[in-house]
Amino acid sequence: MSPHVLVLGGTTEARRLAAELAARPGVRVTTSLAGRVSRPGALDGDVRVGGFGGADGLVRWLREHRVDAVVDATHPFAAAITANAARAAAATGIPAVVLRRAGWTPGPDDRWHWVDSLPEAAALLPSLGRRVFLTTGRLGLAAFAHLSELHFLVRTVEPPEPPMPQDMEVLLTRGPFTPDAERTLLRAHRVDVLVTKDSGGEATAAKLTAARDLALPVVVVRRPPLPADVTTAPDVPSALALLDLGPASRADVCAADTCP
Repeated sequence: MSPHVLVLGGTTEARRLAAELAARPGVRVTTSLAGRVSRPGALDGDVRVGGFGGADGLVRWLREHRVDAVVDATHPFAAAITANAARAAAATGIPAVVLRRAGWTPGPDDRWHWVDSLPEAAALLPSLGRRVFLTTGRLGLAAFAHLSELHFLVRTVEPPEPPMPQDMEVLLTRGPFTPDAERTLLRAHRVDVLVTKDSGGEATAAKLTAARDLALPVVVVRRPPLPADVTTAPDVPSALALLDLGPASRADVCAADTCP
């Protein structure tokens, strides 16, 4: 049987990994999406949408679909999914890799304020500015809903839902963004503080460059810790190198009587 790899997706890295795996003869790849984005875009290989029902549900799915390896390529802040994947992999003995791009690192001219949570970011904001560029996603707006004296410019892919700040303007768009465009945006909206999560990657890093150029303070939410004893990879090539797809992939690549 062909090796079957489950990719827990939703990131650029997950999309690239699925494409690499689908291009390999004899390898089957299924990408699982949480379903929070209505138009996720085309993906190589098979796609499933929706939750598994916690770690126990994922264990059942892995066994029923004869999965040989799991790659958790979810967002760095998808802590619940990552925890469930780690428990399910341990319960089944299926090899698992957590694919996590590196986080962002401040430079000498950056004015970053590190916090551990969205509520902590909200508590810090009144001391830093009144016009906030909020780029932490649509699901965490409740943490800022009580800040009625601040104006929020919120950028998300999908429309946000209450509870959310009263004085709020929404930009529905998706990266990548350029430093020039981000500087123009910050100036046009008279932003004086940026709030972001330490997502890492290049697609949305331009806002940090723009904030540095304009000498704006940035509140950065730290990533949640990874479960203990998980195997991690910083990029797609490293994840591929860690995957053990077994001899079945070799047998499928070779035609009859031509394998050395």
